[in-house]
Amino acid sequence: MKRSLSIHARLFLGFASALAVCAALMVAIIYGGMRFLPSYGFSDTVIVDPSDVTDVLPGKRLPASGGHADISSKEDVWNTVLLISVGGVLVVGALGLTAGWFLSKRLLAPLHTINEAARKAAAGNLSDRIGATGPPDELHQLADTFDEMLARLEESFAAHQRFAANASHELLTPLATTRAALQVAGDSPAPEELAELLPMLRETNDRNIAVVRALLDLASADQALFDTGPVDVSALARGVAEECGPRAAAAGLTLDSDIEPSCASPGNTTLLRQLLLNLLDNALTHNVPGGSAHLSVSGTERVTVEVTNTGPHLEQAQVDRLFEPFYRAAPRITSDRSGHGLGLALVRSITLAHHGTLTATALPTGGLTLRVELPRTAR
Repeated sequence: MKRSLSIHARLFLGFASALAVCAALMVAIIYGGMRFLPSYGFSDTVIVDPSDVTDVLPGKRLPASGGHADISSKEDVWNTVLLISVGGVLVVGALGLTAGWFLSKRLLAPLHTINEAARKAAAGNLSDRIGATGPPDELHQLADTFDEMLARLEESFAAHQRFAANASHELLTPLATTRAALQVAGDSPAPEELAELLPMLRETNDRNIAVVRALLDLASADQALFDTGPVDVSALARGVAEECGPRAAAAGLTLDSDIEPSCASPGNTTLLRQLLLNLLDNALTHNVPGGSAHLSVSGTERVTVEVTNTGPHLEQAQVDRLFEPFYRAAPRITSDRSGHGLGLALVRSITLAHHGTLTATALPTGGLTLRVELPRTAR
């Protein structure tokens, strides 16, 4: 049978039933106890003060003083106790039910607010919040959890919308460039024109391939399944630093490192190497002329990889979005487009796949510190 009563009504009926049972039990105990437990020594003789008697017929009982009922036998006691008990139960029951009605209504009021917020969220409005007040009871905690869930959903939907827009832009722009180049080549099929267009077409095609590969890497890192064998992060970091050294020197940047030996973490060698490469690539790409980058690896309870670089000043709002796919801190019109905005997003996915943590801190003098903490292999 489908329930048709509200939670408020069911809670109130539960209070009422419990109260009624308790009241009936109280009456039964009082009445039974007063009737069967004590011994009464009542007699049929009534002693009357002669000064209060004016004209009393033989065998007639006088009324009690003050207009109250006369108790002269056990039956009178039982009836009086029963009457008083029933009256008290009715009064207590009425007060209890009234208090239960308003108390249950007050306790369940947040559920109506939560239901309204859920209805709006189902309709696509994720910006409303419950903002529960009052004591931190279970309903207050439920409302806070619901608000947190709405905030994360709103942030997730916004990030997915930005991802779709940026991915479309990143993929459509090279395709539009390729189409324009092919149109020019079709209008002017001279060998000289084709020779000038071929490098641009090759570069555009390579960029498309790089974006697609980065997207595939990002998807595979999010769903990575790999053996949790020990990986020497220190050795990987030394190799990556040596690999990036010539690039740093060519750009006029200083790259140094401080790597503790034998810092091992359970994970995938290829993915962890890609993580280190992306961290250093970000540090070298987003730098200033004559700047520097520093790589450090240490480990006690966890393996800590930290990359610090000089660079432009970053606001906190920019730092919070650095790990979004296709996001660039520098505007597109001033960027050299040397990256596709997926490097740090891939770093985050690899870190999460390895049960690690990733934080970014903007430096007051400009630049950024990226810190990755990974589980350490037990020695």
